[in-house]
Amino acid sequence: MSESTDAAAAADRTDPAGQIAAGYAFTGPALDLGALLWDGACLPDRQIRIPLAMLNRHGLVAGATGTGKTKTLQLIAEQLSANGVPVFLADIKGDVSGITAPGTPGERIDERARDVAQSWEPTGYPGEFYSLGGIGPGVPVRSTVTAFGPVLMSKVLQLNQTQEQSLGLIFHYADTKGLELIDLKDLRAVVAFLVSDQGKAELKGIGGLSTVTAGVILRALTAFETQGATEFFGEPEFDTSELLRTAADGRGVVSVLELPAVQDKPQLFSTFLMWLLADLYNDLPEVGDLDKPKLVFFFDEAHLLFSGASKAFLQSVTQTVRLIRSKGVGVFFVTQTPKDVPADVLAQLGNRVQHALRAFTPDDAKALKATVKTFPRSAYDLEELLTGLGTGEAVVTVLSENGAPTPVAATRLRAPQSLMGPIAAADLEQAVKASLLWSRYAEPVDRESAYEKISAEQAAAEAQAEAAAAAAEAEKQAKAAEKEAARATGRGAPQADPSLAEQVVGSGLFRSLARSIGTQLGREISRSIFGTARRRR
Repeated sequence: MSESTDAAAAADRTDPAGQIAAGYAFTGPALDLGALLWDGACLPDRQIRIPLAMLNRHGLVAGATGTGKTKTLQLIAEQLSANGVPVFLADIKGDVSGITAPGTPGERIDERARDVAQSWEPTGYPGEFYSLGGIGPGVPVRSTVTAFGPVLMSKVLQLNQTQEQSLGLIFHYADTKGLELIDLKDLRAVVAFLVSDQGKAELKGIGGLSTVTAGVILRALTAFETQGATEFFGEPEFDTSELLRTAADGRGVVSVLELPAVQDKPQLFSTFLMWLLADLYNDLPEVGDLDKPKLVFFFDEAHLLFSGASKAFLQSVTQTVRLIRSKGVGVFFVTQTPKDVPADVLAQLGNRVQHALRAFTPDDAKALKATVKTFPRSAYDLEELLTGLGTGEAVVTVLSENGAPTPVAATRLRAPQSLMGPIAAADLEQAVKASLLWSRYAEPVDRESAYEKISAEQAAAEAQAEAAAAAAEAEKQAKAAEKEAARATGRGAPQADPSLAEQVVGSGLFRSLARSIGTQLGREISRSIFGTARRRR
């Protein structure tokens, strides 16, 4: 080591800024976040970075509205794509679509680039646009009710714990009887059947389903449908492996889920994001630690996911986040304060980018103190620093290459190189229609499933009962005619009035009862041949 290098190292040991910067001097591939801020100055020679291999250790991007969280997502997503890592982004407000178009040079961009020693070049990145169920621009993303599952469905229907358990029982019944739950009318049909006179006995051995609980579920489904949720459930079901693609030039495809058309349905889209993540977890093989992630998933508006969540739901989220790392997927939660994320989940987020917080109210001040406690010890006065950060500045701590937390670093972040705003609506529409996935997912398919099967059983049983009643009536009329003819010719003895039993059999009430019995019998016979095979993926 040269004398000049020794002197620099010695200076760093006595210089807090140098000590902080040394914690970010990684040897392997890393993403460049920005330049260190210390004592009111930006130090372009002190770069703050995050190791590429540590992106599957999850992270948190937090900060008050308007502090630059979306631009931070864009900055990280661009560099991941450039390193061949696919990215998933939820575009809540419609301003992330610009990642596919080159950015626009300007004075503010030039100034930021000089401040952080960035060689800024306008660059667009390969992208794919999706929409929930085809509402809004994008390739439609749909899930079947079966794949969505009872826990996530309970969350989106806002059911309590007892109702969630009952819904799980309904799913179990449908699965064992081979009744495929593809869309919401399938689920509605099964619930209605299980509380009917014919269906009540079906669940007695495993707990039963109360009429009250079924009514709550059916009303929740009705409210859900009036919000337009019918479009989100059905086929063709989206294959989440589409999110793992790379472009022909080796860059990772940035998958952007366009949500402006459903931004007034936060419970829905936040739960749908969790379904995407859970589906990835179920399908991907174990790979352990990789040189770079297979996918980085940004979970925007994360507080909506956890608001009002049941214990079972939180346990499922926690388990998914904990285990999906070994499948090569990194998850970044994006929200306003760390307290929006449950402690068990927050503990697994090794990489942190905390934008400014506001302390205008007592609740704000409490949230600020709670946020400071989530950081390692620091050379900064974090309470003061977090309220004084400017737009595009953040407090950063990440996991180093050996998995240890880096020193807390106030950072002026780099500027994204793609367009910081939405692309034109016509360009977005053109990109969607040009996608190879459009022909695969655009048109919905409504094949035979639980609703059709139950309806067919009912119709067949009712037809059978009607036919039997008609035959009985015809036979009765024939006998009556025969007796009348015999009386007219004098060959027959005087006949007594119809017996009470005959009167009952011929009544409309009896025919109605026979029809009901026939319906039940028909359903029992039909269900016996449904089988228990799960839906083919």
